Amino acid sequence: MRLSVAAAISHGRVYRRLGLGPRSRLDLLRNLVTALVRHERIETPWARADEMRGYAERLIDYAKLGDTDERAMRMANFWLTVSTPHTHTHTPAFPAPDPSCSSRRGAGAERAAPQEKDLIHKLFKVLAPRFQPHPGSYTRLLQIPNRDALDRAKMAVIELKGNPLPPLVRPRRDSEKTLLNQLLKGYREDLHRAAAPPGTPV
Repeated sequence: MRLSVAAAISHGRVYRRLGLGPRSRLDLLRNLVTALVRHERIETPWARADEMRGYAERLIDYAKLGDTDERAMRMANFWLTVSTPHTHTHTPAFPAPDPSCSSRRGAGAERAAPQEKDLIHKLFKVLAPRFQPHPGSYTRLLQIPNRDALDRAKMAVIELKGNPLPPLVRPRRDSEKTLLNQLLKGYREDLHRAAAPPGTPV
């Protein structure tokens, strides 16, 4: 059986083939990066999210140089222009309303590129200022239940930090009934008894 995630070595670097040829792999990664910039949270197989994560963060690193930087603009024009927008590689996880989505679904490949150019403004004017004080680690990768299908693929949600969407992981309330807190409570009581003078009620 052919594995859907294969590793390849190129000039000392290990990367995933994702079961695709070089061109299809690149198109897939560009689709995922573009979707992440647009929706700021997407759901996709873990291997794809983990592979795409580095490219998305590198793109933001370039965007922090500003839209007057030639290298930054070249990177934005490359990664945020999707050649095959109809390929289903991801699912937006709680995306913000986007009135242009219905028109993009029916657009051909030759009309898709200009429609993604609005993300260049978002990249330089919204995301770059948000992450300007941070040296890196702009994304968050969370594992979710496996896909309900024959392959039972490991799934993940990847999101940009600081996005306006509802948080996926709610902070767990600290309860005194947990085992750790019960042990700490007993330890404090033992210390209190040991420090009290003999005959003193505790």
